[in-house]
Amino acid sequence: MSELVWERLTRHVMRCRLPFCDVTVGVVHSDGAAVVIDCGTTLTEARAVAVDVSELTGCAVTHLVLTHHHFDHVLGHPVFDGAQTFCSPEVTAALHEREWLRSDALRYGADPQEVDDALTAAVPPAVAVPYGTVELAGAVVRISHPGRGHTGHDLIAVVTDGQDTVVFCGDLVEESGEPCVDEQSDPAAWPATLQRVVAAGGESGIYVPGHGAVVDAAFVRRQAQWLAGR
Repeated sequence: MSELVWERLTRHVMRCRLPFCDVTVGVVHSDGAAVVIDCGTTLTEARAVAVDVSELTGCAVTHLVLTHHHFDHVLGHPVFDGAQTFCSPEVTAALHEREWLRSDALRYGADPQEVDDALTAAVPPAVAVPYGTVELAGAVVRISHPGRGHTGHDLIAVVTDGQDTVVFCGDLVEESGEPCVDEQSDPAAWPATLQRVVAAGGESGIYVPGHGAVVDAAFVRRQAQWLAGR
């Protein structure tokens, strides 16, 4: 086992918060197969996730979801090179245009050698698959693009696990700080996108932000209101 701390959300769903950048990594697992949502900045982080998935669930990672193209969500992906990957064309483009990922990672304080190792190992998916459904025994994961917001291509993963619904929101939702709005964001479209996120998860849904603690539908609505009032 690694030193990562895993939070059990439902019978088939868990997540951890990586120490660097407080990035969420989600796992949906059942009957030998697992879906990982986002994978951290470094191969070291991603390998720790892979080890824990194997030891905690007995499952192999068969699918990987990359919610958007920022370094802290994608650079660990070579560890899961045998998994079917869901991502947008913008993610594959970023993995080809490596200097931008590298400079952004270093700007946030990532270890240069770790970043270079991840970029050297990086093999962008041959085809970008930005949406789809993964059916596991007892849980279903639906990957979709609800609209523009944090970036122009954010994906969410909506998990139906019995009576429970869990929404992995990527950085469309943040709890440990204000939403990150930069030149790649679409603040005007973002509030409506969050309304669609709530519609996908429902009032009783469990909403997992890209950074921070698990929230509810009311929190997501408040974040939409904050964005609308900027």
